Amino acid sequence: MTHHSSTPASPPCEPEQRDQLVARAAELRPLLWQDAEEADRSRRLTDRAVDAVTGAGLMRLLTPARFGGHGADARTLLDVATELGRGCPATAWVTGVLNVGNFVVSLFPEAAQDEVWGPDPDARTAQVLGRPAAGVEPTPGGVLVTGEWAYMSGSLHAEWFGVLLARGPDDGPAGVHFALLPRAELDVKDTWYFTGMRGTGSNTVVADRVFVPAHRLLPYRPVLDGELTAADAATPYRNSLVGMFSLGLLGSLAGGADAALSYVREQAPLRPAAGSTYPNQAESPTLQVYLAEAAAKVDSAVLHARRLADTVDDLARTGAAADTLTRARARMDSAHVAESCRAAVELLATAHGSSAFSEASPLQRIWRDVHVGSRHAGFGMGIPQQVYGRALVGKDPREVSLLV
Repeated sequence: MTHHSSTPASPPCEPEQRDQLVARAAELRPLLWQDAEEADRSRRLTDRAVDAVTGAGLMRLLTPARFGGHGADARTLLDVATELGRGCPATAWVTGVLNVGNFVVSLFPEAAQDEVWGPDPDARTAQVLGRPAAGVEPTPGGVLVTGEWAYMSGSLHAEWFGVLLARGPDDGPAGVHFALLPRAELDVKDTWYFTGMRGTGSNTVVADRVFVPAHRLLPYRPVLDGELTAADAATPYRNSLVGMFSLGLLGSLAGGADAALSYVREQAPLRPAAGSTYPNQAESPTLQVYLAEAAAKVDSAVLHARRLADTVDDLARTGAAADTLTRARARMDSAHVAESCRAAVELLATAHGSSAFSEASPLQRIWRDVHVGSRHAGFGMGIPQQVYGRALVGKDPREVSLLV
């Protein structure tokens, strides 16, 4: 299914604009660092943090230009999320999710876009690619939806929710569909009681016979395959939803791991090297080795994440769709970034010592955030490795995963 419009697709933002957006994110790091403990304790981002990110225009990275969006590319999304993650991984995670949710809205017909952003250009869309809801009743003009969707990151700060349905309207194409549902017509169950990423508010969204008109339904497979021509895409970078969705999360992990590295380095000259004759940790060869290994893992994570972003951007600039091997490698790259960040933070916590796990230490919060975030379903369970391995030997990776 293809949507056409007389409105041309928005051009990507210029390098100067990209630099400005990343710089704005970097400027927010001290504020986010200050509020991260409160977000963790209260299990939601602070209003001050959300207002600051929104006010800086960082929730509109992938919103169409005609609504005041930036038309940013994948690399900008990654770099902004990474900078925010250095201040607070949970804030970066939510910002990434909401931006990618808005990216998906930009692929819907103009009528849907007008509903979302017409009243409020800063409207935010959370989404989850979980199991499609089967409670779909075709009805004149659309469908009635009943279902639940868990792990909806950003649920406390979104005006719209993007979910998957097992089917669309009777007069449309068959198969799984995206659906856009307004927050006002849904319930949000407070279910996010997790050890890390507590501030993301990744709760359960509930719909009970909510009407979804046909213009707020979109076939899922063409979007995933990068075959959909958007009505007025926020950006031409729509080759693979998987790549875009992953990048919104990976920046959070990379930023958190880098923040942990900076913290341990800064504290090393001030901390004793327990049980040794070294005057402080910085003089200890053991800590130096740990730092070197952790820094290399953070570098590897950033390099692989940037390769993924640059691949999405390069394909978009040429108008090409990613082949199966490239898409499978994208899943593997995402998993490698997540695992590298987790391994780096594990090394850093060990190097710092048991006080890393004091509730007064920001290192334990970062450790928890990265450990939970890196185990997101898109990165874990060994599925990315299976996907990439099958593709490397010429087999169809879709036999083991729908997200490729």
